[in-house]
Amino acid sequence: MDFAAVLAAYDRQMRRDAQSEGPGTRVERAGGVVRQTGSAHDWNGVLWSDVDARTADGVIAEQIRHFTAAGREFEWKLHSYDRPADLAERLLAAGFVADPLETVLVAEADSLPAGPELPEGIRLLPVTDAAGVALMAEAHLAAFGDADAELSERLSSRVLAQLTETPDDIVAVVAMAGDRPVCGARLEFQPGTEFAGLWGGGTAPEWRGKGIYRATVAHRARIAVERGCRYLQVDASDDSRPILERLGFTTLCTTTPYVYRP
Repeated sequence: MDFAAVLAAYDRQMRRDAQSEGPGTRVERAGGVVRQTGSAHDWNGVLWSDVDARTADGVIAEQIRHFTAAGREFEWKLHSYDRPADLAERLLAAGFVADPLETVLVAEADSLPAGPELPEGIRLLPVTDAAGVALMAEAHLAAFGDADAELSERLSSRVLAQLTETPDDIVAVVAMAGDRPVCGARLEFQPGTEFAGLWGGGTAPEWRGKGIYRATVAHRARIAVERGCRYLQVDASDDSRPILERLGFTTLCTTTPYVYRP
């Protein structure tokens, strides 16, 4: 993989020239940033910025005004190669709070191991409707606990809207242990780009370490190849990063979500 070429393609296709995630969202280039604005259940935030030490504070203040006027909490998705070098400190000074750092990993979809090799007692159930989304939400709470209930609700609303409005752009599955959902995972396509994103994959504690996450990655990679997608991209936590690296993913950069809550 040509690292520099893939990073340039990622920055251009997924950030600078990003398309909206669905009918309810709007992506626009305004005042030195590319940002997405949508409903309270959509992802709202800054995808890319072109600022320097002279302009950064003013651009940050303008984004706060824009999203606050819309009544939206929003995220400034800061990548490790973004400039100026002190942009993170400027965001914190403006009232943003940093979420945990994530590693952006990329792999060529057709280079990943075939699968899935599901552990005994586990089956993958396609998610296509509200009942399936409810199972995904149950799996999310099993993995992360009731403290994540608000995020689970927001994700459920977003996934159901995608399945209803843009069904060709999302593939979702839930891993079932008997009649109990223990892991939910999504594959999201970005039309007009070479990339598709892997999201979710959190697994109930008693089922971790048995290969369920690896199986969902392989399952989604096979679908991505069938759909002609070149690259798979993951914003990985410290838990999933080692698994993905063993499967053949490569670190592209890191990213930290800086969140502003009006």
